[in-house]
Amino acid sequence: MRYEVLGDTMPAVEVVFDKPGESMYTQSGGMAWMSEGIAMDSNMRGGFGKSIGRMFAGESLFMATYKAEKPGAMIAFASTVAGEVLPVDVGATGGMICQKGAFLCAQESVTLSVALTKKFSAGLFGGEGFILQDISGSGMVFLEIDGNKVEKNLAPGEVIKVDTGNVVAFEKSVKYEIETVKGLKNIFFGGEGLFLTKLTGPGRVILQTQNFNEFAGRIIKMVPSR
Repeated sequence: MRYEVLGDTMPAVEVVFDKPGESMYTQSGGMAWMSEGIAMDSNMRGGFGKSIGRMFAGESLFMATYKAEKPGAMIAFASTVAGEVLPVDVGATGGMICQKGAFLCAQESVTLSVALTKKFSAGLFGGEGFILQDISGSGMVFLEIDGNKVEKNLAPGEVIKVDTGNVVAFEKSVKYEIETVKGLKNIFFGGEGLFLTKLTGPGRVILQTQNFNEFAGRIIKMVPSR
């Protein structure tokens, strides 16, 4: 399998299969274009239980698998918002924990499942839901970045505090917690909400410059109501 990330504002990843039987999967509606020689199969990947879990993690109930029937078959998966597409070699990283909606597509050897946060308060108040996405296995996965990508490599014990909507993914060695904003004035007038995500190293952290949920909320406020 070979791939190329195309475009800058609304990027896509174009995959060329080298031999028959190679495949990629994505959430329902993730495919942008493809050549002849590719078979599509929609299914509840991993069974009903895992499918329900993915739905709560922000993905579709059904996943679509695209398998090459001949060498040189091509398929592309496009991002849903302006930003970047990030290729990740899952085997090399040992897997990652991602926020809901970050998954774009992956090879069949990559496993996408749900991951419960270690502390109930982190999921209950974290802004991204109690269920995160656990990406493991081997092979390539492609993640969506809203806006631009910012990477931090945290040393052991090093801490970074982030607005939850700006977290894309982090390695499994990184500790994830939710911290309450201190001070009543900061809570009511600071404009950052009640909670921040506290990430503690060691490990790699991937951030995004745009919080799309916050951006969408601002747009909704501008829509005239009757």
